[in-house]
Amino acid sequence: MQIVIIGSGNVAYHLAKAFTRKNIPLKQIYGRNTSDLKEISEELGIPYSTDQLEDAEVYLICVSDRSVEDISKIITKKECLVAHTSGSLAKEILMGEYRKSSFYPLQTFSKSKDLEYKNIPFFIETENEEDKNVLMHLASQISEKVMESNFEKRKYIHLTAVFACNFVNHLFSRAKEISDSQDIPFDYFLPLIDETVQKIHEIDPRSAQTGPAVRNDTRILEMHEQLLKGESLEIYKTINHSIKKMYEL
Repeated sequence: MQIVIIGSGNVAYHLAKAFTRKNIPLKQIYGRNTSDLKEISEELGIPYSTDQLEDAEVYLICVSDRSVEDISKIITKKECLVAHTSGSLAKEILMGEYRKSSFYPLQTFSKSKDLEYKNIPFFIETENEEDKNVLMHLASQISEKVMESNFEKRKYIHLTAVFACNFVNHLFSRAKEISDSQDIPFDYFLPLIDETVQKIHEIDPRSAQTGPAVRNDTRILEMHEQLLKGESLEIYKTINHSIKKMYEL
C-alpha cells in the first residue's frame, strides 16, 4: 500500500515514526516546513517534498484543524483514500472527489517525547466497509486499541480528551506558577501527580477525589483563596464549586 503523510508537526512525526518502527513503508512525507520535513526525513529515512505531492493509495492529513480543508484541496487524485487525523472535524471537511475518512489517534503528541504507540487508541470513520477494513488494518499494525467511531461520538471523545488532558495540563502550569513564586521546586510535586494519575487506573475518578472541597473544609478553602488572585483565584473557586456540586456538599 502506498501511503503519504501530509504535515510536518507533532502528529505527522509520530505517525511516521510509528509506521517506520513497524516497517510499514511511507512513500513520502509532504508539507510546507522544509526544515521540519528534512529533520523527519533524515531521522526516519522517508522521502520528503514541499512542492511535489506523490501519487498514493492512502493520504493521511496531519495538520491543524484550521488547515485541513485547504490542504485537502491539493489532492487531485480521485481513486484514493484520504483521512484527516482530527478529533473535532467531520470527514466531509475534506474537499475532493476521493474517498473520505478519519484516522484519529487519541493522544497528546510532542516531538521530544517518545511514545508507546501500541497503547494509543485510534478511532476510524469511513464511507464504506472496504475502506474501514483498510484503515482498521493499518491502525492495528501500530496499535492494540482500534475501534470504529462516527463523528457524533468522536466529538465527545475529543471533548473528554480536552477535559482529561488539556485542562489538566493547564492546571499543572498554574500549579507551577504558584510553586515558582515561592521558590519550591516543581519536581517535588511530581510523585503526587504520578500517584494521582496512577490511582485512576484502579479507582473510578469520582471515588478517588480528595482535598478540602470534597471534605467541605471551609477554613482551608478560605485560606487558599486569600493566597490567590486573578485568574488562578477564579479557577480555584470554579473547580471547588464543581467538586462540591458533584458530591452535593
